[in-house]
Amino acid sequence: QVQLVESGGGLVQAGGSLRLSCAASGRTITSAAISWFRQAPGKEREFVAGLRRRTSTHYSDSVKGRFTISGDNAKNTVYLQMNSLKPEDTAVYYCALISNAQTILSVLFTESAYEYWGQGTQVTVSS
Repeated sequence: QVQLVESGGGLVQAGGSLRLSCAASGRTITSAAISWFRQAPGKEREFVAGLRRRTSTHYSDSVKGRFTISGDNAKNTVYLQMNSLKPEDTAVYYCALISNAQTILSVLFTESAYEYWGQGTQVTVSS
């Protein structure tokens, strides 16, 4: 059984940084595609960043250049380094997994394609 556990959320001032972690069990991250999504109050959940084919990374336009997704195979954990945070980054952040590292890009962006989800971690950016 696959489980994803997020951590690292919190309260930070605008311009600050946070690093989120997504610890996976039941499947190695090298055999999967793993992404971060977020959901702000009153808004739909949206794709933030994804990692597939071990090293291929993808970002939404709103975070490109500020966020970095990476994986630690030894720890079976995926990270989201968030720099230059803005109040509009405030949301619950979720990691999610598709059991296919070769997932095509269009599928990576599709929320309904993900088989497993973590419980979410709150990120609040104050102005």
